[in-house]
Amino acid sequence: MATNFDGLLQAFREYLEATDSAVAAGSFLGDIDWQMPARPLKPNGVKCSELLDRSIESAHAESRPLARILAAQRDELRWGQTYTAADFGQRFIDNYGWVELFGTRGHYVNDKVAAGFLMLGPGVEYPDHHHLAEEVYIPLTGGAEWRMGDAPFRQRRGGEVIHHASNVNHAMRTGSEPLLALYLWRGGPLAAMSTVSGTVAGGKD
Repeated sequence: MATNFDGLLQAFREYLEATDSAVAAGSFLGDIDWQMPARPLKPNGVKCSELLDRSIESAHAESRPLARILAAQRDELRWGQTYTAADFGQRFIDNYGWVELFGTRGHYVNDKVAAGFLMLGPGVEYPDHHHLAEEVYIPLTGGAEWRMGDAPFRQRRGGEVIHHASNVNHAMRTGSEPLLALYLWRGGPLAAMSTVSGTVAGGKD
């Protein structure tokens, strides 16, 4: 029997609608029909999901309940990785993963918006990349640094809304603590290829 992720989906929705992020991400929320059919997917694990317990401790108060539900179901979710060790090395791969909660490949079917979670371990850099899709990130943990376009890296707090327009370069790097972030994607194919340092890489962030 397929695992039911309705509680995770509801917590995801409530987090978006109950925080300041609802204002900045409002246009995204208007595109989401929350009555989505479930898509049965086989679980797939990634090493960095082990860091979810640590992320709960460093999450800001409003996001902690969502992080706890995600951690409780980590082994039943289908985690993915866009890259391989040949791209950025084994250490990056061991500290990187994402799970699509809903979208064209997610646990719930949505053809207009893709959304889920990104996990990065401590002390790693996700290099500059861009993609056709417009994107919103909301870090559930604080302390990571983000860069967009030609601007320098700067630290972003937990709960802050980070918007990346279509085809704008962006990068992230973590310090001593892991990063857990919520993401929303729309525009163009939701499983489109991203370009990293001039190299096309399959899949999403």
